[in-house]
Amino acid sequence: MSGKKKLVRQNFRDSVFKRDRNKCVFCGQTENLEVHHITDRNLMPFGGYVKENGISLCPDHLEKAEAYHYSNGKEYAEGFHPKELYIKIGSRFENAQQASKRLEKYS
Repeated sequence: MSGKKKLVRQNFRDSVFKRDRNKCVFCGQTENLEVHHITDRNLMPFGGYVKENGISLCPDHLEKAEAYHYSNGKEYAEGFHPKELYIKIGSRFENAQQASKRLEKYS
């Protein structure tokens, strides 16, 4: 992975954690957090590495959020559909897509 890509990923993680106050947005756990791409990286310009497309989750909630991606959108727990995750962080797919396009343009 290039140094530039690592920096983009680190900035993504840092900005999401900062917005979410270093807590899982569902349970408030502060340990073993991950940043989840709400819309899959492959479906967003420049990989969707923008805070408008990221959410801080503990391992248990990450598993629930990723079920949507693993099942190609066929299965998800209540409250874990991407539209619901966007609402949880005050974003929308369109916001994430626009922010990703801006990132791609300036990178």
